[in-house]
Amino acid sequence: MNDTICALATAPGGALGIIRVSGSKAFAAVSSLCSVRCDAVAPNTIHFTRIVERDAVSTHQEAIDEVLVSVFRAPHSYTSEDSVEISCHGSRFILNKVLELLVQNGCRMALPGEFTQRAYLNGKMDLSQAEAVADLIASTNKATHQMALSQLRGHFSSELSQLREQLLKLTSLLELELDFSDHEDLEFADRTELLTLARTIDSHIARLAHSFETGQALKQGIPVAIVGKTNVGKSTLLNRLLKDDRAIVSDIHGTTRDTIEDTIDIQGIAFRFIDTAGIRQTTDQVEKIGINRTYAAIEKARIVLWMIDAQPTSEELQEIQERCKDKSLIIIQNKIDKQSVPSVKDLSTHLSPLTPHLLSISAKYGEGIDALEQAIYQTADIPTLSDSDFIVTNARHYDALNRAHLSLTNVLNGLDQNLPGDLLAEDLRDVISILAEITGGQITPQETLNTIFSSFCVGK
Repeated sequence: MNDTICALATAPGGALGIIRVSGSKAFAAVSSLCSVRCDAVAPNTIHFTRIVERDAVSTHQEAIDEVLVSVFRAPHSYTSEDSVEISCHGSRFILNKVLELLVQNGCRMALPGEFTQRAYLNGKMDLSQAEAVADLIASTNKATHQMALSQLRGHFSSELSQLREQLLKLTSLLELELDFSDHEDLEFADRTELLTLARTIDSHIARLAHSFETGQALKQGIPVAIVGKTNVGKSTLLNRLLKDDRAIVSDIHGTTRDTIEDTIDIQGIAFRFIDTAGIRQTTDQVEKIGINRTYAAIEKARIVLWMIDAQPTSEELQEIQERCKDKSLIIIQNKIDKQSVPSVKDLSTHLSPLTPHLLSISAKYGEGIDALEQAIYQTADIPTLSDSDFIVTNARHYDALNRAHLSLTNVLNGLDQNLPGDLLAEDLRDVISILAEITGGQITPQETLNTIFSSFCVGK
């Protein structure tokens, strides 16, 4: 924390590159390379100047680049330290040279995530907000961007803070009873009120933990398995959705021997489509392995697209509905450009009323694809997120919430068994401590901090 650090904050190879400098010697280090006296200029200002390399012996100066220098004075900076950002041209030579000169003038190269780690340690953000910075950088669609932004703005921290305040009040009342243990008739914490509030808090924590499944699906892409017999057009549909020849299309049966995955964005939500091997009876051992992976893909999928191009038998209908009983099933009637395809009405009488969608398309010519995408989006049933809503996406947060739920379960059981207040208070303190782990409201082990921030890019 006493070192002055520097790093490239933008991806290499662009037209421009920004170098970040933060620490007590940031102003002096940058001023030694240019004509701007960073400690003398107004904070939050930008200055045009030249970066030069000065000869230590002679007065010769070699120009490196014309740059813009942005000056931020503590505590009004990203890290809460004196900070400077140097906007250079994107040449690798220029950027490396400027970093080299900064190191020569008292800086060291920053570690991954060290700028954000300093922001956390200096109180600019809590731990969950710091983790949101990495999620915001990694966001690839509207949903992941919105979730990361909500966490960065402190909505999750605010929810946890309210829960902790309620728990602290109850814990204080229970502990106050211990101070008057000689007076058995005194009861500061009403057990009925405590039971009601504990149940409410536990329900809230359970809801947050339950949202992790949706959060992970949105973050990694909602898995959608495309299944059906050989040559019904599964690979053609994948290519049509991706707008790319991702999968091999052939009239030969059994061309697809393995699963093929790719992700597309539908209305701001990432969907991970899995093209699978065609289901049929075969003696080919490799193809059998592919078919087994098809069944595995169905198990992992949240949505299953069952493609047909002919009237399925009642046994086939029963099997697919049985395999997808815990999934959202969309039946797709493909090749409607051909006269031999059965009518949708012929199928609907054989289907379970739980099957929400039965669509007709031509994967080859793109007919009905817009309606299919809309059906997939609706079937995903993603909750509409407002600016204040929060969905858990971080495995560390999920683990802490589960542990908090377990401790609250002990509290509820203790209340049912009329346990003494000191035992109840102990479990409540565990819940408070666990919730504090999420935001870093208690002393966080350095190993945990290193693990969290090591996943960041160097410039953050």
